[in-house]
Amino acid sequence: MNKRALVKAIIARLSDELALNLQAARLAAAGATDEQNKAENKYDTRGLELSYLAAGQGRQIVEAEATIALFRALALRDFGPLEAIDLTALISLESPANSDEPPPLYFLAPRGGGTEVRYARRTILVITPQSPLGQQLLGRRKGDRISFGRPATEHHIAAVC
Repeated sequence: MNKRALVKAIIARLSDELALNLQAARLAAAGATDEQNKAENKYDTRGLELSYLAAGQGRQIVEAEATIALFRALALRDFGPLEAIDLTALISLESPANSDEPPPLYFLAPRGGGTEVRYARRTILVITPQSPLGQQLLGRRKGDRISFGRPATEHHIAAVC
């Protein structure tokens, strides 16, 4: 699988989310300063609530921009069959219970956990080393077994590239 193209797909997904956050922040800021949301009494907090929402959206925008910048500068690495899992690894897990379905793919990145993309007719989930799954995978190798989920299901690492 072409990791550069995968990272471009992740950046496109993150950019789409950034555009939505920018639009939401503009709407919240406009609402916070709108004359109709001016407090009519001490219990009327519509404008204040919208200003808090705009501030939260602003923080999300800063986070999204930093994540996109990191992915643009990410040094990709190919992993050999015996190498330990580290950042930029694309990992395939197999579970005996789901042998009919294609095994899930995970991309280990320093940020952007939870981002899901469709690439090459597969769903790929970005995970970070801070996530519970990322913590279990970091340093493991092809063929190792891990257990996660509710209820806990044993998986083995089918491929690392």
